[in-house]
Amino acid sequence: MSVGDMLAATVPMARTLSLQFLETTAERAVVALPDQGEYHNHVGGPHAGAMFTLGESASGAIVLAAFGDQLARAVPLAVRAEIAYKKLAMGPVTATATLGRPAAEVVAELDEGRRPEFPVSVAIRREDGAVTGEMTVVWTLRPNG
Repeated sequence: MSVGDMLAATVPMARTLSLQFLETTAERAVVALPDQGEYHNHVGGPHAGAMFTLGESASGAIVLAAFGDQLARAVPLAVRAEIAYKKLAMGPVTATATLGRPAAEVVAELDEGRRPEFPVSVAIRREDGAVTGEMTVVWTLRPNG
């Protein structure tokens, strides 16, 4: 099962918004939000809450891809998030997430018995490539037990 399939199966909100996991690797995750009238805002574009969920889902996808091999000993959790809405988004939008720290560095902190935190940067774009939103989600790997 791919990371995208796993998220769609275990995170009901991803299914609710019909998010499409286009690419999910330890280096990059790309998730699309189709244009759906029931999730529009007052100007006919995707609602801010839907775009937040899109960005957070892309960040979660890259976290699972990069740290899936650590799930037996730690659970990934979002700690905090910040989003900036830059331009009007209309139609389908796509979120691209990248890790803000090398995965090996994060795992080394976990190996030392610490609870690492690391940022994931997300760019949300319209079909014409314009960046409509920028998001940072800070994640942690909370050791089990």
